[in-house]
Amino acid sequence: MAFTHQALRYVGTDGLLDGVLPYIHEGLQRGEPVRVAARLETLAPLRDALGDAPVELVEIDHNPARIIPFWREFVEKHSGPVRGVGEPVWAGRRGAELVECQLHESLMNIAFVEDFTLLCPHDAEALDERVLHEMCCSHPVVDGAPSPHFRSDPLPLAPLPPPPSGARVLGFEIETLSEVRQLVRDAGGDPDFVLAVDEVAINSVMHGGGRGIVRLWREDETLVCDVRDQGIIRDPLAGRTRPDVDAFGGRGLWIANAVCQLVQIRPGAVRVRSARQPLLA
Repeated sequence: MAFTHQALRYVGTDGLLDGVLPYIHEGLQRGEPVRVAARLETLAPLRDALGDAPVELVEIDHNPARIIPFWREFVEKHSGPVRGVGEPVWAGRRGAELVECQLHESLMNIAFVEDFTLLCPHDAEALDERVLHEMCCSHPVVDGAPSPHFRSDPLPLAPLPPPPSGARVLGFEIETLSEVRQLVRDAGGDPDFVLAVDEVAINSVMHGGGRGIVRLWREDETLVCDVRDQGIIRDPLAGRTRPDVDAFGGRGLWIANAVCQLVQIRPGAVRVRSARQPLLA
């Protein structure tokens, strides 16, 4: 078998349990390892209902770009069929974070070919109709039936909005990367965020024409950095799969995703947000 990506629309706790528990128990009866990655509000009733069943329950990561590596680790840890429940999208996701969740839901379809079944529950009462429609586009199976809206290609994305007019601006090349790091430190960036911006800037030098422009600003308590260059990132999974230690490239975006709250990757631009404050509403 190949990767099977399913979505479930549910209403209320009873609807969640009615839709997810039979799916989990079917996997257990077949001897499949089962992992559930969801927000705490979803995990609590499932934990109570499952009791001592051998199911791994994990709070899902806030950064959507870490979803694919999370499931990759699970798949590769086992030699046979595996089964998962993943809830990357819920009503608390907003704006850029929601778009990245939707992007990574569609990227799941090209990231996996293994014998892996994944069910993604969506709260039909709390989520906007547009979000539920995108769910039908990124999952080939919805509520147990083929989705007529399924889109096999990854979600097409508009360019990032321009940085605000008051952002700090700095052009850089290989000789001035230290100035980029100092700019982020002076703005209050912690060591992890300095590392992330530095790695993205190095990518611009190595793969984006030898130079770039960094812009830095704050949105409430979150530090945001936008790095732009002349490069084009052609691999849709760049930064979402662990780079080969012997391969050239791929390290910078992986590191940024590992330490940042949110990373947005577009042609010619990468935008990272510090991890100091959660972006959830």
